[in-house]
Amino acid sequence: MTRTDAQDPRDELVTHLPALRAFALSLTRNSASADDLVQDTVVKAWSNFDKFETGTNLRAWLFTILRNTFYSGRRKAKREVEDVDGAFTASLAEKPEHDGKLQLADFFTAFAQLPAEQREALTLVGAQGFSYEEAARMCGVAVGTIKSRANRGRTRLAELLDLNDNEDMELTDGATRAVLSSSGPGSL
Repeated sequence: MTRTDAQDPRDELVTHLPALRAFALSLTRNSASADDLVQDTVVKAWSNFDKFETGTNLRAWLFTILRNTFYSGRRKAKREVEDVDGAFTASLAEKPEHDGKLQLADFFTAFAQLPAEQREALTLVGAQGFSYEEAARMCGVAVGTIKSRANRGRTRLAELLDLNDNEDMELTDGATRAVLSSSGPGSL
């Protein structure tokens, strides 16, 4: 755009930078944010100089741009959630509903591969919550035998399911967790 005036208002812009920064600092109360606000203001003003009416108050026009930019940023910030470390986002994440069903199906497939005595011991002690002594009486065997069967069954299930010692199956019911628990009855 050709200007007939002797002085281009763009040349005058630099003279207003200290006042713009002071105004920005009063709004933001933060030096870095004030500098960013002034920079945004200058970019907006520079790209919209064709809308500036020659002969009007350039300083007032720049201050209006700065003020509007500041309040637009505040309105936008109210709608945004600051989540620097991703903790909030992680709390919103949800595992697919089918994961638990798939893991439960894997569990039943692995459980079916155990010998009958181990399945029986795990069902009584783990899923039903009977003590080792009660399960031993029901099966007509020694307490040590029930403990051994339950332990071998848990170990084999963990192998079949590819579980590490400190890894749990997620999204399964309490009875399944009890069967896999190595602490015996009553612990989940």
